[in-house]
Amino acid sequence: MASSTKDLDGVVNDLPPGPLDTYRKQAKFHWKQMKLFFEDAELLKIKMKVWNTLERDPTFQRPKKVPDSDEMKRLAAIQLHKYCHYNFLHPDTAKLPYKRKTKFMMTVNEALAVAFPDVSIKHAVGIGLFKNALSTLGTERHQHFVDASWNNQVLACLALTEIAHGSNTKQMRTTATYDEKTQEFIINTPDFKAAKCWVGNLGKTCTVAVLFAQLYTKGHCHGLHAFVVPVRDPNTLLPYPGLIIGDMGEKIGLHGIDNGFILFKDYRIPRENLLNRTADVTPDGEYESSFSEPGKILGAALESLSTGRVGIMQESSNNLICAVTIAIRYAAIRKQFGPNGDGGNTKNEWPLIEYQLHRWRLFPHMAAAAILRTFVTSFTDTYLSAVELSTTSKEFQNLSDVVSEVHAIVSSAKALVTWSCRDAIQECREACGGHAFMKASRLGDLRTTNDPCVTYEGDNNVLLQQTSNWLLRQWQNLTQGNKLTTPLGSCKFLENHRFISSQTFRVVESKTLTSQKFISECYEWLIVYLLKQTDSKQSEIERRTNKFVARAESQVYCAALLSKVYIEYLALNYFWAKVCAADSTLINTLNNLGALYGLSSLEKHLVYFYQGSFTNNSNFSKMIKDTILFLCDILKPEALGIIDGMAPPDFVVNSVIGRSDGKLYENLEAELMHGLSVMSRPDWWREIVINNPPDFMRHRSKL
Repeated sequence: MASSTKDLDGVVNDLPPGPLDTYRKQAKFHWKQMKLFFEDAELLKIKMKVWNTLERDPTFQRPKKVPDSDEMKRLAAIQLHKYCHYNFLHPDTAKLPYKRKTKFMMTVNEALAVAFPDVSIKHAVGIGLFKNALSTLGTERHQHFVDASWNNQVLACLALTEIAHGSNTKQMRTTATYDEKTQEFIINTPDFKAAKCWVGNLGKTCTVAVLFAQLYTKGHCHGLHAFVVPVRDPNTLLPYPGLIIGDMGEKIGLHGIDNGFILFKDYRIPRENLLNRTADVTPDGEYESSFSEPGKILGAALESLSTGRVGIMQESSNNLICAVTIAIRYAAIRKQFGPNGDGGNTKNEWPLIEYQLHRWRLFPHMAAAAILRTFVTSFTDTYLSAVELSTTSKEFQNLSDVVSEVHAIVSSAKALVTWSCRDAIQECREACGGHAFMKASRLGDLRTTNDPCVTYEGDNNVLLQQTSNWLLRQWQNLTQGNKLTTPLGSCKFLENHRFISSQTFRVVESKTLTSQKFISECYEWLIVYLLKQTDSKQSEIERRTNKFVARAESQVYCAALLSKVYIEYLALNYFWAKVCAADSTLINTLNNLGALYGLSSLEKHLVYFYQGSFTNNSNFSKMIKDTILFLCDILKPEALGIIDGMAPPDFVVNSVIGRSDGKLYENLEAELMHGLSVMSRPDWWREIVINNPPDFMRHRSKL
């Protein structure tokens, strides 16, 4: 049953009246009802509590002058300290089941991330992921670490990446060798290339690390395992003897995060600091594992990091919403030119949103924001259910199919959401012209905030290979007469692959192209086609070389594209599933958003429909493009309502050109006229004054 806007009474304020009302009043639905489609009312109350609290706190007021990176690290550390002591979560949250507890934790951090990304990342890594790693990889013997984290007594980090290896985790070279005599692990860094690096919180502030190192007992390597490693004295913040710790230095963004590096020299930790849910070492040095294959131990250990990827998806989907909010509100107010040569008359100038080109530039990104936000929210539920199962079940082998599918989805979803955010922010920056180049527009900050998201927690292009490998295994199961192993059903349609691949495009009415049925059929045909192409290419190359080369030489135009198309399709399915339960006043608009996202995405793949003989009719391409323009037109009166339904409060959007009051020029005037030192002479003026310059304001003598 759909929620009522009454659920938001006292939670979300009414929007201020102003110039945006011209377009707001055109929407056929209430914007608060749209907000309830994108937000769970209970979780939104938590977010609003976080935002309202931070807005009132002087510690979280944005500085008027841009600080240097050292000062930004100090501010982020102080803000994190203050944030942790607010205790936005109920004291009993720690006692809740894993899924509900983690959802509350993610909600609080999500609220922080969209407003203060540096602080959020410090919190997510140092507290959220630390607790998650202990919950999924540790046992009761690590409870004292968990308790300290819940009580805000420790800030941690996750040390995985090394100087010479990032994506290829199996080649990490930091070692943890067990000493039977002292019942300790001795940690060593073989050389500088094996130094752990880019570790968030390690540069200046954290006191404990979850370290991933190669575990050795009795001369045998058992693969990558996780250890809890104290790295600094909590009273002095100085590194312990045997450690070299440093800061990574100046970065191109996220300056408040103290990314660091660390080298170990015969550094000892107790045997019990091994996170031992999947494997353990007995006091006399015997290695015991719940898995028979070292590769599966690695998979279980790194699966806990998927929570970080889901967090990045949440962050990027929110940043995408902020970007389109700024650009579309700006487009509704900003006027340029007019018809019939009346552009010189300001009363006849058109708002940018009235131009077809502008709508075509922005509205597909608005649709992407709606679909991806819904997908991320819904899939997070699926993901947390799977992780909860893995933390409560002792039969690891039975979970392998679920874990494999979740990993395939998370890998491609992280790539899709972060790349979509990147592309949207850049288009929105350009669509807002010169004013968007002001720092106060926030579009520049959004761009640098999202930039590392395509790399950390897994490089996007590498992650896509995880997805295509899984899809190809499903395909090979089918072609060899075996069953699919897709417990989540994300590729169940492949059971009908013969029928799907036999389908061709038939000329239909234009309105048919906006239907879920048409878009789904196009996607399913394209996925089957790309599976055939990728499998065929890999098989042909493997016959001449080997599997590694075959995979490496089949990414472009095949495997990587397969993963992208698969996750676009899955995102739409999650969106459509939620639309079925939406308020009746929203359904038409939501369906149009889904159609615009689907067709805009398919347009990028048109060549493959011709290449694979789905069609040889030029009308296919023309009809898709015409329908995209049609959808951009009919969504125009709904656009501001959609944006208001997705957008967080002004304090969070934090843009002088994207405020909800629509007072674009008044806000710009206040920003420019009241900024620090904007009208003062610079302190360094004497350094640039020319000797005996001509003064053109001094009147010449008439003599």
